[in-house]
Amino acid sequence: MRRVWRWGAVSLILLLAAGAPLGRPAPAGAAAETLLIGQSTWVGYGPLFLARDKRFFDEAGVSVELRTFEDPKERFFALVSGKLDGIATTLDTASLYWSTEHPFRSVLGLDDSKGGDGIVAVDAIKSIKDLRGRRVAYNKGSVSHFFLSVLLRQNGMTEQDIQSIQMQQDAAGAAFVAHKVDAAVTWEPWLSRAKRTPGGHVLVDSSSTPGLIVDILLFRSDIIKNHPDAVKGAVQGWFRAVDYWKHHPDESDLLMAKAVGGWLKDVTTFRETLAGVRFYDEAINRQYFALGGQIYVTAQNAIDIWKSLGMIRGNVAAADLLDPEFINK
Repeated sequence: MRRVWRWGAVSLILLLAAGAPLGRPAPAGAAAETLLIGQSTWVGYGPLFLARDKRFFDEAGVSVELRTFEDPKERFFALVSGKLDGIATTLDTASLYWSTEHPFRSVLGLDDSKGGDGIVAVDAIKSIKDLRGRRVAYNKGSVSHFFLSVLLRQNGMTEQDIQSIQMQQDAAGAAFVAHKVDAAVTWEPWLSRAKRTPGGHVLVDSSSTPGLIVDILLFRSDIIKNHPDAVKGAVQGWFRAVDYWKHHPDESDLLMAKAVGGWLKDVTTFRETLAGVRFYDEAINRQYFALGGQIYVTAQNAIDIWKSLGMIRGNVAAADLLDPEFINK
């Protein structure tokens, strides 16, 4: 899927101190309106590919190049070094990397998880409280860590109450299926595989926490300032792609599965995974980005949780991460 992080902000500072370039030279002519966007292999990013391949971006006055980085840490390194103009990631992950030295802002909500992320567990574990003392595999500093922390908090628990085992999300799912851990925080296709694993089940998934896990499109602040029309074109291209998908789902799913590729290249797998995701159209974005709207609540929730875990050391507020200008125009 799409997300992983561990002390990324510290590593980022070290990388930049070592001399990583800050910003790529502005290309001349038509290429000046080309945006380089990084993303991972995730169903929620499908409309980015649909907008590219159906030329919705071009018709909105911007050329978009999509580049795959499975590790968000690498995506953020590429962003601040100027190799990318923007990235698709989760809102909670973005809050970990923001700094006054290298600011960026979210301009668009892409999708939210409504069952695509979850916790798989052995049958003896019937509730979150039953995780106490159990071996739980999850990727620290990732959206899975965030999801788990929220659920533990809701049940009066912390990470100190479980046996934390560091693993990437896919590895965590595989370890559970192989009966090496008692529970794992993971995503599709491992949630479905857990259901077929003897003695295993899905303890909880993100359908129980609507709006908590949200993918967003962000750009460096200098890109937003110097190329607002290009950013606006990217936003409009996304809206057209989501609208096209609504009216032509079969064709769109085929195109997106092929373009996204990787473990989602089979359209059946793509559609099964898509069932756990909701694309954000223009109407949802307008509601979401409204002043004091849900995105501000979600962002502040993420900031508060990461700070409580000691993973954000600077000062960052929800408003620092968000730019509603391109939604509310």
